[in-house]
Order: sequence, then C-alpha cells, then structure tokens
Amino acid sequence: MLQVVNVVVLVVDVLAGLFLIVFILLHSGKGSGLSDMFGGGAGLSAGTAMERRLDKITVVTAIVFGLSTFWLAWKWS
Repeated sequence: MLQVVNVVVLVVDVLAGLFLIVFILLHSGKGSGLSDMFGGGAGLSAGTAMERRLDKITVVTAIVFGLSTFWLAWKWS
C-alpha cells in the first residue's frame, strides 16, 4: 500500500515540478517576460491582476512540490 502511495506522490512531484518551471517562466521580470506574449502586458491593471493570480498559483504549486518532495524523502524505501 505504501508503495502505491509513493508512486502517486512521485507523479504529483514530477508534475508539480514541471508546472513550477512553467509558472516561473511566465512571470515578467525587469523587462518583459513570457507572460507578455500571452497578453499579460496589455494594460497596467490587467497586468498586475494577472501577475497576482500567477503569484498565487506559483506559491501553491511550490507548496505542493515541497510537500511531495518531503514525503518522498521521508517515506521512500
């Protein structure tokens, strides 16, 4: 049973890592980022609202990644 849970957590960990890479690349940096390619830099208010939502999604994804990595380090046998 624990091996099945470890496999599921491993899949979640890999997916969270990939999504984390994508979400970090979508953030705009000092100049313009990849988020501007998808309409993120159209207006000042729309850009900041999208950045705040992207920040929240990135934080949640990072927490999921961290917890799943911690689980795998703790329970992997």
